[in-house]
Amino acid sequence: QVQLVESGGGLVQAGGSLRLSCAASGRTFSSCARGWFRQAPGKEREFVATISCNGGNTYYADSVKGRFTISRDNAKNTVYLRMNSLKPEDTAVYYCAAGFKPVVASIAYDYWGQGTQVTVSS
Repeated sequence: QVQLVESGGGLVQAGGSLRLSCAASGRTFSSCARGWFRQAPGKEREFVATISCNGGNTYYADSVKGRFTISRDNAKNTVYLRMNSLKPEDTAVYYCAAGFKPVVASIAYDYWGQGTQVTVSS
């Protein structure tokens, strides 16, 4: 079992920045890849970014490429999502997920956090 706890969400104006954190505990070695997903009201959950176990590989959705950066500190069992140049369309609940491989498909992730709300005002 892996437990994930997200934090760092909040209300920010368009053009602003936020950094989300995802702290993991439990048997993290078997599900060490991490992904960030988001879900806006009335929309399906969508992929945002993913990072491999050693941090050497990352992949981003086109909608956030160049604005968001995923990183990790394995000593702290924590993954981060730095979000710059935020837009109102980035408003969503952001979820952290743990899986075996850093992939886009949400079905590949075994564990999920409870989510943190990000609201970007125009």
